[in-house]
Amino acid sequence: MLESNAARVYTVDADGHVLEPRDTWQKYTAPRFRERAIRIDHDANGHEVLLIDGQVLEAVRGRLAGLGGVDMNPDELLTTGLLRYEDGCPPGSHDPAARLAVLDDEGIDVALLYPTIGICWEGHVRDPALAHAYTEAYNRWLVDFCSHDTKRLVPVMHLNLLDVNLAVAEMKRAHAAGCRGIYISPDMFARGRRRFDDAALAPFWATAEDLGLPVAFHVVVRDQPTTSYADPLDDSNGERFGLFNFAFLAIDVMAAFTELLTTGVLERYPRLKVTVLESGANWISAWLDRLDHKFEVMRSRTSLTMKPSDYFKRQCLVSADPDETITAEVVRHVGAQYFVWASDYPHIDASMGVVREMRERLAPLPAADQRLVLGENAARFYGLSR
Repeated sequence: MLESNAARVYTVDADGHVLEPRDTWQKYTAPRFRERAIRIDHDANGHEVLLIDGQVLEAVRGRLAGLGGVDMNPDELLTTGLLRYEDGCPPGSHDPAARLAVLDDEGIDVALLYPTIGICWEGHVRDPALAHAYTEAYNRWLVDFCSHDTKRLVPVMHLNLLDVNLAVAEMKRAHAAGCRGIYISPDMFARGRRRFDDAALAPFWATAEDLGLPVAFHVVVRDQPTTSYADPLDDSNGERFGLFNFAFLAIDVMAAFTELLTTGVLERYPRLKVTVLESGANWISAWLDRLDHKFEVMRSRTSLTMKPSDYFKRQCLVSADPDETITAEVVRHVGAQYFVWASDYPHIDASMGVVREMRERLAPLPAADQRLVLGENAARFYGLSR
């Protein structure tokens, strides 16, 4: 429950999710793309499938409830054909009034909201106009969802980079509608296999910088292997969504962030803000040390004028997860002003009582540092009013 005013610590969930109603894209997609809208249907065996432009996303065939499922039995959620999508959708995932009740129960003042079905489709769409239609539809639905309480429910727009001009136009439209940040996929297919420093993407970075919109990387679900080591379609042990793949979802985010940090994008856009989500935070200290060391070795062969850690500290935040065991030590080493926290509600690996867990992880830190991580950093970065 929310605390008394005397004990209040302003608390912002930097990565909460919605579970989009199954008819979201059928209702909100522009009419000329509505026949190709994302939808949930059934295969020949009666199992629910997620259709992206008419193609089945195999990674979640028959297990769409596993896209949600907070505090539910994972074995049931991941058993093919056992549950429906809605079985994994608690009311707070799709009903704004219920979400506010969840925030009250958890002691959360504000939630920054990200998609769920929206993180499943980008690696499978090659048509820039269709990708734009999908993101616009989701953004319009999300703004409507958050209109129930615009101070506590904060929409983060989803943008796709296949067509940068369309992305910039949607950025401006969604920002005017109330979105306070940007989510982009770390998947290279979602940007036409272009590097982040490609000149074609310059208008995107420049506009995000000018509008003061933080750009967030977040894990994605897809059928293609996350790395050369793993194939999410390997069903040899009857566990299509295995432990290796589940853990390695974070690698895409780490790789995208590292590319951004080392290719000069933050050099060219010094006011651009970047958030690294759902990959944990305990790795960031060692990784920045490694990047700084390699920078010294490669200094004559890079366009960077500062150490990678300096760009991070000037322009970035990373989200800590409640299951990480050395968060306080990492925060103390790197600096409390560079961390936020994330619930990941209502996903399968989330849990209730998350604020209590985060406070326990942060307890060794001074109270001022705890306040930074729990809410003040997110408020500063996203321009939240308290």
